[in-house]
Amino acid sequence: MISIKNDEQIKGIRKSCQLLASLYEVIPSRVKPGVTTKELDSFAYDFISKHKGIPAFLGYQGFPGTLCTSVNDEVIHGIPGNRRLKEGDIISIDCGINLDGYISDSAITLAVGQISDQHKKLLEITEKSLYLGIEQALNKNRVKDISRAVEAIARENNLGIVHQYCGHGVGLEVHEDPQIPNYVGRGPNPRLRPGMVLAIEPMLNIGTGDVEVLDDDWTVVTLDEKASAHFEHTVLITENGPEILTKLG
Repeated sequence: MISIKNDEQIKGIRKSCQLLASLYEVIPSRVKPGVTTKELDSFAYDFISKHKGIPAFLGYQGFPGTLCTSVNDEVIHGIPGNRRLKEGDIISIDCGINLDGYISDSAITLAVGQISDQHKKLLEITEKSLYLGIEQALNKNRVKDISRAVEAIARENNLGIVHQYCGHGVGLEVHEDPQIPNYVGRGPNPRLRPGMVLAIEPMLNIGTGDVEVLDDDWTVVTLDEKASAHFEHTVLITENGPEILTKLG
């Protein structure tokens, strides 16, 4: 069932989302050659705790990190550890915060030093696809309007679309209904209504959209070992258009 948030809940979710946006203001400066993904994770944990939040992903279904840190061909759910970033890598950072019972969720893919033109285009198009999807998060539109916008730009640029994972409702739980695929397929196509809170999150690959899960039971990688990018915002459906909650302001 899709939950429609009331004014009090929206206020709490917005506050959680602003804290997450503040984390994303400071963490990119720490992404550089030589840093470990665990160091980024520890920074995020300390930042969230300092502001009286709880990492929403830590311990969720057994996940062992505050951040999902997915490097190069890792699509999502990368576990923070001793891996050191190197020049030319890209890293997707996905984080959620539980602040007073209200959940925020957002992701960004960052360059580590200088990256290839191919990787720059991947990041540019994936981020653009997110905002094109958000533009369709309108009262009385349907979920597949979001999906269609993401799919169109991905196909125009010959990028692989991950089918096995998708966006979702959020705010009171880490994952809520509805599911929001990044392509138009079969399945439910609910109408969007004011008070819905959605995590819209394109995951696009340079090569195939096919993925597999590593033996750690978490890290999702591309089958052809080519790079993947992931961008995500938490978005509120309103009478007057989408409000991006995980954006400062």
